[in-house]
Amino acid sequence: MLFRDTDSRIIALGFARMADAVANSFLIIVLPLYIASGNITGWNLGLTEAAITGIILGTFGIVNSVIQPLAGQLSDKIGRRKIFILLGLILLAAFNLSYAWTTSYLSILAVRIIQAGAVALTIVGSVALVSELSPKVGRGQNMGIYNSFRLIGFGAGPLAAGAVVTGGPYLLLGLEITGFEASFYGSAVAALLSALLVNLLVSDPDHIRPSKSKMYFKVRSGETGNIFDPIFTLAIATLLMAACIVLLAPIEPIVNERLGQGPMLFAVEFAAFIGTQAVVQPLLGSLSDSYGRKRFIVWGLIGLIPATLLQGIVTAPWQMIIARLLQGVTAAMVFAPALALAGDLAQEGQSGAQLSILTVSFGLGLAFGQFISGFLVEFGYFLPFATGALLAGMGLLLVHTQIDDDRQTEDTPATDPDPVKSPACNIKTMKQDFPH
Repeated sequence: MLFRDTDSRIIALGFARMADAVANSFLIIVLPLYIASGNITGWNLGLTEAAITGIILGTFGIVNSVIQPLAGQLSDKIGRRKIFILLGLILLAAFNLSYAWTTSYLSILAVRIIQAGAVALTIVGSVALVSELSPKVGRGQNMGIYNSFRLIGFGAGPLAAGAVVTGGPYLLLGLEITGFEASFYGSAVAALLSALLVNLLVSDPDHIRPSKSKMYFKVRSGETGNIFDPIFTLAIATLLMAACIVLLAPIEPIVNERLGQGPMLFAVEFAAFIGTQAVVQPLLGSLSDSYGRKRFIVWGLIGLIPATLLQGIVTAPWQMIIARLLQGVTAAMVFAPALALAGDLAQEGQSGAQLSILTVSFGLGLAFGQFISGFLVEFGYFLPFATGALLAGMGLLLVHTQIDDDRQTEDTPATDPDPVKSPACNIKTMKQDFPH
């Protein structure tokens, strides 16, 4: 069974991040509608509404990505993860609430920037903690379980947001509030609930000590035959994958008009992708523990190409739902195995900093995808999705040529010294230490 050998703290952290993800995904659906509602004023620099939305959503990813390596390295030096998770969640709750009082493009952008920093603290603490609590053979499964809980919340958020926005206005303590305000209040409560769960149920592992070493990051490979370092390759592939999966968000009003649907159906389409990932990630992560990470990443990137293209072709909501389901499966084949492989290669005491390379890449990919979608859609609806498919193909080429086949066959604790954990080593070493 998937949960049999999983540390209870990982499951607790997954539940906590599920509540937090509800709060985050609320905003992906609500903010484009809020910006398009006519209640937002300010200097638009002559840009279209779709472009402004892309900038606001994309800036989150950039700021988040800048802060993550710094937060990861600081958490390594302190030797603690939980405090970063709690601080991030508390800040997130406060600034989710503040959206209710934003009335200009600049104020929304300012809140989004601060919120990005809060989420960065939560991400680096959570991913490092899951990796450190996992045995090497089992890390893929645990990453999949953790991500599944988080994704369940991320998928439930849009469904709830669509219903809350369209169902307003509401009466709260005798006062009338709009559907937008109700969404912001609800996302703040979800973040606070997540902080409470982390505080009560999650603890740092006893064996982690403060690290004095500097963050190790290498672009070039030290092995003959490969150009790029494996962790760097995984980071670029993650970035390109993330850009593909977020193309819909900035152009929600355009998608709704093309498919003849409202916010609720768009929320279903968004949640279809997340729900599929939540279901299949634990299984795919577990299989990658036994059969190797690379093959899943490669096949995921192959499938991501047609799954992304389909979203630029479909003309009915049910077709978009199918395309999103397919994209969910293919993205799951990339994400959990890539994180697990990076954890296998991370140096001792450097999980926070080195795993942040992949989480940073994911955030940058989301920002990149939102930017290109918001701008390219002005030249044709299909163009953003064709560009996304091209990016997936580039990621496929990188992984296929720069990462050698790997396979895990022994259950080695994550804290045991092992040459595989050094990012400087090539994955060929894994085949020598863990024969087929």
